[in-house]
Amino acid sequence: MTESQYAWSEQDSADVVILGAGPAGLVLGNLLLRAGVDCAILERADREDVQNRHRAGYLAPHTVRILARNGLDEGLRRKGHEHGVCEFRTEDGRFRLDYRQLGQGEPHTVYPQHELVTDLLAQFVDAGGRIRFGTEAQAVSDADGPAPSVTVRERDGRPGRWRARFVAACDGRHGAGRRSVPPGAVRRHHRDHGVSWLGLLAEAPPSLDAVGYALHPRGFAGHMARSAETTRYYLQCERGTHADAWSEERIWDELDLRMRSAEYGALRRGPVIQRAVVDFESDVLEPLRHGSLFLVGDAAGLLSPSAAKGANLAVLEAEILALALTDDLVHGDSGGLARYSDRCLVHIWRAQEFSHWMIGLLHDTTGPEDPSLFHRRLRHSRITSLRTSPAQQDWFAENYVGI
Repeated sequence: MTESQYAWSEQDSADVVILGAGPAGLVLGNLLLRAGVDCAILERADREDVQNRHRAGYLAPHTVRILARNGLDEGLRRKGHEHGVCEFRTEDGRFRLDYRQLGQGEPHTVYPQHELVTDLLAQFVDAGGRIRFGTEAQAVSDADGPAPSVTVRERDGRPGRWRARFVAACDGRHGAGRRSVPPGAVRRHHRDHGVSWLGLLAEAPPSLDAVGYALHPRGFAGHMARSAETTRYYLQCERGTHADAWSEERIWDELDLRMRSAEYGALRRGPVIQRAVVDFESDVLEPLRHGSLFLVGDAAGLLSPSAAKGANLAVLEAEILALALTDDLVHGDSGGLARYSDRCLVHIWRAQEFSHWMIGLLHDTTGPEDPSLFHRRLRHSRITSLRTSPAQQDWFAENYVGI
């Protein structure tokens, strides 16, 4: 396609073009806009869809501090609530960890991600930020030069092109940003953990005043409050299970069984309004930069949901990149951009390590190739240490809330 065939105007350019309007893209956009940096966000979905993507809702203390010091926490302060207790249920009984009183003594803040995204989007638009909905990024070109561009497909199907000095890929692991990194330019570290969860959002009040982790011979089950009216549940399932394969009755019966409701109290049931199967994979790209293209959030590295750190890492990376881009574009200092990848990877690998530890804690991966049940014995030892060792509890608390 020739240059003249693209739908393009002088307005289709910005010093920083941001791909994706999730937490990473919107935090980055707000911080750049506040610093006076010319930026624009390209998002393939409509605004209503963006604001209704139900994702994780546990914000780490450092994430809350980032939002607060940048004036992005107004909704969070009004509607979020602190949470600091885990309850583990096993064949040996149950125990609780008040992690607010352990380690560094900090809680999570529960605030559904779609509400945070709605807040961030409103602030960006109200401040005059440019965002193009219904615009799907197809590829990033010439990232190894001084003038990269992003080819897009507009809402009406026409091709288009955006000019930029820098491109921030906040569009996930399957987005145009990651796809546009040439083979050999980065190294991908990947691991398939062989575990799958059926993730559920139920229109039902929470049944516990804690995050519930149930370890059962039939598989893991989890309970995470989202609001006074909704609760997120997880059920370990076989790889290849379809999200609609289980009836609601089977879902609730299985949750009751694995969470040992007969011993500890019935779950508060309600309609299942959202479901999806998540296959546990982890990956990290190194470095997180190719020329003027920077990878942020899931585009940089994928975490399993076992430790609830994906969105928190994305916000941290967005702030680091925003400061570095501002230093370059406003002050002529490119040092922050040169250090961006190394700074983020320190946090990413620490989060990966704890996520991997949690996977081993919560799941029995013993199979036919392990007739000695070696992993099952290790898992029992791990949960016993967490139950009885103050040092292990402090380590857990520090890593559980930290990024």
